[in-house]
Amino acid sequence: MKKILLVALLSCCMIPAWADVSPKPEMDFSFIYETENKPLIDPAHSEQIQCTDNQCLESKPLGHYGIQKLYCSAGKCFSVAYEYTDFQKLIISFEDGSIRESNIFIAPRKLRARFNVYVHEKALFVEPTDLVPDANAWTRLDAWLSLIIILILELLAAAAYVIYTKKSFHILYSVAIANLITTAVSWLYLAWYVPESTLLWLFCLVVETLIIRYMNLKQLSLAQSFMLGLAINVTSYSLGMMLSFILAPVIF
Repeated sequence: MKKILLVALLSCCMIPAWADVSPKPEMDFSFIYETENKPLIDPAHSEQIQCTDNQCLESKPLGHYGIQKLYCSAGKCFSVAYEYTDFQKLIISFEDGSIRESNIFIAPRKLRARFNVYVHEKALFVEPTDLVPDANAWTRLDAWLSLIIILILELLAAAAYVIYTKKSFHILYSVAIANLITTAVSWLYLAWYVPESTLLWLFCLVVETLIIRYMNLKQLSLAQSFMLGLAINVTSYSLGMMLSFILAPVIF
């Protein structure tokens, strides 16, 4: 019991510092042209601005830090951040040489959000949209890499636990199944509705503990299943912070 309380305390202290390979706060921008010409976006010279007030008197670029960046193609943009400020603004350059700034808009209190960006002759207007989320998250390379990385890290942690406790390696099957379920639900559904990644971590911990327990009723008690779930999640999320920085150029 003392070991359980110690690991739980350490994990709670680590949660605020985690910047792992799980879903991060994201904003997806769909561009709607209300101009005669429809110039393509110049990704290299476009930027998202973080503002500390609703007048954007104090601001700084979102910049490029690990996976944090505004990513643009010729016709749309999305950004990823470890944390957004309350107010945001877009400055988009186009291939015809024009530069348009947007209105100041509020960052929503959820991990993922969608916006329509209306392109006018001299400015942009950004407004949130309530379009129903689709499954496009799994078409992105970062989603698949996240799944693979988390699965490998958690299986390695589970293998170490099994060896240390002299349990059956059959337990690894339950860890893999639990991981696939929680990762898929987190990426495809929950990330659109929860306000921060800590809640996703708690969801994964609880659900994986219950799945591991259910699939190993004769080998693991609920307390042991919780210890294993805590160990694999602490491992994947803490090491994921370092991996996200290393793999950022590959992921996006």
